[in-house]
Amino acid sequence: MKYYYNSLNKMVTFIFIFVLAIDVTMVLGQGTRVGFYSRTCPRAESIVQSTVRSHFQSDPTVAPGLLRMHFHDCFVLGCDASILIAGAGTERTAPPNSLLRGYEVIDDAKTQIEAVCPGVVSCADILALAARDSVLMTRGLTWSVPTGRRDGRVSRAADTSNLPGFTESVDSQKQKFVAKGLNTQDLVTLVGGHTIGTSACQFFSYRLYNFNSTGGPDPSIDASFLPQLRALCPQNGDSSKRVVLDTGSVNNFDNSYFSNLRSGRGILESDQKLWTDASTKVFVQRYLGVRGLIGLTFGVEFGRSMVKMSNIEVKTGTNGEIRQVCSAIN
Repeated sequence: MKYYYNSLNKMVTFIFIFVLAIDVTMVLGQGTRVGFYSRTCPRAESIVQSTVRSHFQSDPTVAPGLLRMHFHDCFVLGCDASILIAGAGTERTAPPNSLLRGYEVIDDAKTQIEAVCPGVVSCADILALAARDSVLMTRGLTWSVPTGRRDGRVSRAADTSNLPGFTESVDSQKQKFVAKGLNTQDLVTLVGGHTIGTSACQFFSYRLYNFNSTGGPDPSIDASFLPQLRALCPQNGDSSKRVVLDTGSVNNFDNSYFSNLRSGRGILESDQKLWTDASTKVFVQRYLGVRGLIGLTFGVEFGRSMVKMSNIEVKTGTNGEIRQVCSAIN
């Protein structure tokens, strides 16, 4: 009888591991895997993390900058570090990317890695790792990042037109996410990355004074919050002034961003729409633990959605290259 139960336990364990392996393969995507550099450059991930930590300690704004940069990279030609290429007419010169920050962090990490493992680690992988570590620096949960991407050789400003915009409807946002293999939960989860970071007044001040040419504010804004926003962004004031996206918790990667949406305190119009649209509202509610709905843990789901996003149209094998310098094609 003891032998029977031991055999049964071993069989159950084998089946669990087999199913888990299939699930991991499906999630990580063909061509990338966790620990890709374990033999060829075992210090790669630790170098990226220490570099992010060093820059973050000097300037905490690099954390949301790197997270946003990874998102903008993956949604244009896939996660191939094309966002990092400098020069006229490249992605980084396009309006949606004009205020991105954190390039110096990637360059620093690349320089250090090249010194110990020349020609091995891609800029695309460095960016994916740095985005994960940015969440970790802001007290968020960590996750395992599949690596093995190669760098793209094409970067065109015109290709950024499919990036979701700050006035975009939920239906339009969902279409753009579906086109990249991401669902509605991924949309709400990844936009939840706005729990850290800021936005310039120019991207939302129209909501405060003359929304849709009504001569008044966006009715979805909490009336008690409106005076605070108007004080931060006066009419005809400095449009470049930065305002936190998650009021009261800008430096903590947590679910308070969703609480602000529920209270009508979303800063960007596209963010607040996640609460007013029924298809996305349910996921906001699940992150808030609303009674009657199956709850979701934001930190856990964010890692899962980031893994899915980080494998959009990746270049692996002989496709692409390993750049010597992240800002230029070899």
